Amino acid sequence: MYRHIIQGSIDYIENNLRSELTAQELSEKAGFSLFHYYRLFTSIVGIPVMQYITRRRLLYAVYEMSKGMKKADAALLYGFDTYAGFYKAFLREFGCTPSFYLSNFKIIKPYKINILQEEPIMVSHKQIKELLSTYWGMDDVMIRDVIYEGTGIKSDSLYYVDDKYVLKLSTNLGKLKNHIKISEALEKEGLLAATPVETGSGEKYIQYGQLYCCLTKRIQGQQDLFREDAKGDARFIGEVIGHLSMALSDIDIVVDEANMYEGVVNWAIPMLQKANIISNAVYRKYTEEFGGLYAGLPQQIIHRNLSPSNIILEGSKWGIIEFELSERNIRIFDPCYAATAILSEFYSEGDRFAKWIEIYKEIMYGYDTVAKLSDDERKAIPYVVLSNQFQATAWFSEQEKYKDVYEVNKLMTKSIVENFDLLLL
Repeated sequence: MYRHIIQGSIDYIENNLRSELTAQELSEKAGFSLFHYYRLFTSIVGIPVMQYITRRRLLYAVYEMSKGMKKADAALLYGFDTYAGFYKAFLREFGCTPSFYLSNFKIIKPYKINILQEEPIMVSHKQIKELLSTYWGMDDVMIRDVIYEGTGIKSDSLYYVDDKYVLKLSTNLGKLKNHIKISEALEKEGLLAATPVETGSGEKYIQYGQLYCCLTKRIQGQQDLFREDAKGDARFIGEVIGHLSMALSDIDIVVDEANMYEGVVNWAIPMLQKANIISNAVYRKYTEEFGGLYAGLPQQIIHRNLSPSNIILEGSKWGIIEFELSERNIRIFDPCYAATAILSEFYSEGDRFAKWIEIYKEIMYGYDTVAKLSDDERKAIPYVVLSNQFQATAWFSEQEKYKDVYEVNKLMTKSIVENFDLLLL
């Protein structure tokens, strides 16, 4: 829920960069006190709101300069009284002069900031090699694209560096900071984690033009832990997620706070009802039963994107990768997300759905052996699975390039609704 509110702020800022903007105005539009808004914006975006506004104005002004606008005119257009004031602000924010930036970076229109979905990032292998050489002292390295095996889609923000490292690129500093903090905390707990490799000057991430960049260790190991015919694999996944849940419960950092129930009721369900995917009867049952349970469910930091492919096994040790979406939410979100992720990987109607029910229950049993479930959590788990599916279907309904995935998720939602009683533990 909070991410959608802050995304609304980001969109408003983007549309009003040439006008006067204040944190007070933005906090009132978001419906929060000024103090809480500052804290929330910083935790999600990674920098304070007024610094973010200044950064966006600087980027747009220098972009206009690259297209031929006079420096003083571009600075004035984006709220700077003088070019000297613009110059000082640019140097402070980017660590270089506007002239150096214009000469050394490929100047493109500023990336659209979308904290709900990372925008495509355009960086060449040559640029990556120059970046690695300049900041990490790495020369003659091999750069390879990261291809997601399940879809064949190339990542725009991840690159393998030789066989030992992964370079992460992001327009969202908040996501990158979360990954760094949580990975380091888990490594201290003895788990495998993609912790950052410091630059030659001891930094954990660097600013490169519009982007933030972090080089992390690459965890080597087995990722395809799940075999459809092996219930033991599902039980193991549940146990791993249980251990992760226990480790994350001891981590105290500021992250986005999510309210799954409100997000589903206020956003996902209305979209699904409009598309005639769920009935009013399903809506009433969901709000009456899950609504009564939600407030009492334990909350903590969670992974938020825990598909089995993000679990790595190396010998007798295991670890988790990709913590950029981590947030504070109900703790049973992660095992439920893992279960629906598996369903999406091999879903078809009939016997395979029945097989998934067995896998789902083994994940929950494995989780319970490590992170003991409360009675309310047991009752809530089927609704959390349903919530995940509602949100996924609603999200894919808005993505033009994922029409086929949307159709599959509609069928998954129908199957879960029709077989809901089979999810009871």
